Amino acid sequence: MTDPLTDPAATPDELAFEGALRPTSLAEFVGQPKVRGQLEVLLQAARLQERTPDHILLAGPPGLGKTTLATIIGAETGRPIRYSSGPAIQHAGDLAAVLSALVPGEVLFVDEIHRMARSAEEMLYLAMEDFRIDIMVGKGAGAASIPLELAPFTLVGATTRSGMLPAPLRDRFGFTAHLEFYEPDDLERVLARSARLLDVEIERAALAELARRSRGTPRIANRLLRRVRDWLLVHAGSSDLDGVRAALELYDVDEAGLDRIDRAVLHAIAHRFRGGPVGLSTLAAAIGEEADTIESVVEPFLVREGLIGRTPRGRVATPAGMRHAGAEHLDATLDGV
Repeated sequence: MTDPLTDPAATPDELAFEGALRPTSLAEFVGQPKVRGQLEVLLQAARLQERTPDHILLAGPPGLGKTTLATIIGAETGRPIRYSSGPAIQHAGDLAAVLSALVPGEVLFVDEIHRMARSAEEMLYLAMEDFRIDIMVGKGAGAASIPLELAPFTLVGATTRSGMLPAPLRDRFGFTAHLEFYEPDDLERVLARSARLLDVEIERAALAELARRSRGTPRIANRLLRRVRDWLLVHAGSSDLDGVRAALELYDVDEAGLDRIDRAVLHAIAHRFRGGPVGLSTLAAAIGEEADTIESVVEPFLVREGLIGRTPRGRVATPAGMRHAGAEHLDATLDGV
């Protein structure tokens, strides 16, 4: 079972909560200064030339603001935005229906674009370059290809795994933005803004503690803030540092920002496999989690914090990871770290 605080598949209530806190312009968007500056130039140049902006690919781990930036791109261009996702486009006909319904200048946002069907990807090549698609009518010897002109549009694709995109598709994006994990100072600014919108009074030191435990991810920071708000409401507690620490302890988030599944992964590598190396599928079976969850949700943070490493033979715990798991007394195999 995944942790509700870090599960990328958010519930409708969580999505509504996140949507209410999302900034609506680049000026309001906190963090990612390089990407923000690049998008400002790209969008302003398109306005000055009175054309649709180039296609944009947003790449990075979950929760860093890809959907928010896509919404902001639509708002900044003053054009409508249409939302879709890779898993929802499993046939070329699905994509043709979406593309043919676009109005001139519309922004099409496709989340998890790397999960789109291959037949749809191949249709998208021509649509991105020439704003047209070829529709096959009939079967066998009587089949014919009918070209369909499309309204000029801007495709904004989001992916957590840009390496899984085929090169022909990746190369057709005019701009690729690589989103990085947030620094604690930026996360503190995100939390301060969210606290104002939620009408939660919380001390600066407590905000800094929340930011430090949020794994460099705004989505997690906002969810932790919501949980802290609930704890303060139920316990009539103080919104100082001690109150925040008590709330986070209840929700199983430790001082390094590790939650239950993070610690389960680290503990398994350190104790059960004596520091590793251990393969991903074996590790997933050992803790009862999906391999994809470990690879896309857990590992990026643990690797970034220097607690585990990836080697050709599998995952290993670093000396810092062994200490955090209380296994520094064990003989660890740390080749390749």
